[in-house]
Amino acid sequence: MDKLTGMMVFAKVVEAKSFSAAAQRLGISKSSVSKQVAQLERSLKARLLNRTTRRLSLTEVGTAFYEHCARMLAEAEAAELAVSRLHAEPRGVLKVTVPAAFGHLHIAPAIPDFIARHPEVAVQIVMNDRAVDLAEEGFDIAIRMAREQAPNIVARRLAPVRWAVCAAPGYLKQHDALRTPLDLERHNCLFYSFLESSFEWRFTSKAGDTAVRVTGNFTVNNSEALREAVLKGLGVALLPTFTVGADLREGRLQRVLGEYRPHGTFGSDVYAVYLPTRYLSPKVRAFVDFLVERFSPEPYWDR
Repeated sequence: MDKLTGMMVFAKVVEAKSFSAAAQRLGISKSSVSKQVAQLERSLKARLLNRTTRRLSLTEVGTAFYEHCARMLAEAEAAELAVSRLHAEPRGVLKVTVPAAFGHLHIAPAIPDFIARHPEVAVQIVMNDRAVDLAEEGFDIAIRMAREQAPNIVARRLAPVRWAVCAAPGYLKQHDALRTPLDLERHNCLFYSFLESSFEWRFTSKAGDTAVRVTGNFTVNNSEALREAVLKGLGVALLPTFTVGADLREGRLQRVLGEYRPHGTFGSDVYAVYLPTRYLSPKVRAFVDFLVERFSPEPYWDR
């Protein structure tokens, strides 16, 4: 680091053509400038400057050395400018990881609007349902569904995750009525294959809490695939409304057990999470603010 400082001071001396002028530009004393150059020459074991009472001139070695120092200074200034530009407005590559179904249905369709608002940002989305290490895998933001988040990350709530027990109208016409959660034991229930809790559906009502062990002939680890099976009349499913909100609104699916509030098989809220930092990147801040604006206070799929 001392040598790098000496190289910077030396370059400033050459550009200013005197120790005094370089000291003024750097805001340090003339003696400090002279000392830095002398230490640099000793470390290099070469004279860089010819000094007279009237002027300075570069030696042959000094001329070659200055060309490298000048490039180093230019790169340092360019790096500083790049950082200041990136922190002045949203720009650069934004890498986001999202759950597959929520990403396909609600994050990916939002990206064109975000880029139209911030055209200097390039968005890279990776869709998967596994837990991602933001730091190790180089993601700026993760969209996660959880009841609570780990203490070593920053989490901003985007929307609630609400649940509905639903089936196609055709299925409901052909099977026994569903009046209480216990009636589910006589129905073909479709559920997530990767969660043990998926086999037990829990409800809250005025009468208290109820848990029902369900069975069925189709399990899958994706809510969009479950939705397709339910739409075709295969059975009853417990699904997040961000997947089936439009179907319920337009009558393609019907909600059952409306007097009972179902508990989801995964998180109760959607969060945007990112690593804590004193200097939050404008691209991260802009994207999180954009999603909050898009989904809050009441997500459009539940309106």
